[in-house]
Amino acid sequence: MHEMSLCEGILQVLESESKRQGFKQVQNVWLEIGALAGVEKEALLFSFDVVTKNSIAEQAKLIIVDIPGTAWCMQCSKSVAVNQRFDQCPDCGSYQLQITSGEEMKIKELEVD
Repeated sequence: MHEMSLCEGILQVLESESKRQGFKQVQNVWLEIGALAGVEKEALLFSFDVVTKNSIAEQAKLIIVDIPGTAWCMQCSKSVAVNQRFDQCPDCGSYQLQITSGEEMKIKELEVD
């Protein structure tokens, strides 16, 4: 379950920012996750609760913001929506797609005390 290690990384960022910015408690974490990032959301939510026990984010709520997958079709020169890797272009049927978004995972916003 790589979601546990992802949450450990998130906590490291929160602790580092706490020292840098001087906050004591994290209330909410908004996390953007792309549809193509390969992250199981339920496992991530469970892991976040486990990893943040006895930390500055123990009571924090993890709010997931979904980012859709998009790709550039090299055949028809259009930006198209994709639901998974290796989808074909919904317009022309080509498999020559270059992913342009949906692979990311980043902390978008924090609410802290």
